[in-house]
Amino acid sequence: MNKAFVRESDSDVRHCPFCGSLGSAVGRVTLDAWLKPEFRGQIGESAMFCIQPQCEVAYFDSFERVVTIDKLTRPAYPKSADAPICGCFGLTCGDIEADVADGSVARTRAAVERAKSPDARCSAMSANGQSCVGEIQRHYFKCKAGAP
Repeated sequence: MNKAFVRESDSDVRHCPFCGSLGSAVGRVTLDAWLKPEFRGQIGESAMFCIQPQCEVAYFDSFERVVTIDKLTRPAYPKSADAPICGCFGLTCGDIEADVADGSVARTRAAVERAKSPDARCSAMSANGQSCVGEIQRHYFKCKAGAP
């Protein structure tokens, strides 16, 4: 088909069609692990994860199809405050906050080391399909600085 007659999307497929936040690319492994089977067909083989905590959209694709957080198999960080920041090993924001309050970094440091190990399965265990190390470090330093 001649490209002159194909309508291209007016939106930026990297940004959530609901909140406008820049998404994080995910693949089939992540989508298969995080979407309830009855909703998996609502989105393609690859999509974007909306990282905005307040947005109800979990995943979206280039056709502006969306899957909301209520269609996930479990609560996802940062969409749910109760979800582990590290999906592979279960470290929570509360654990990091407790480390900061105790003046100890042992639990947080151990989680970072485990997340860097071959035992980590970030593509399936993290809703954004990526390692949690950066998020753990950001949350730790935010807490250390006394930010709410």
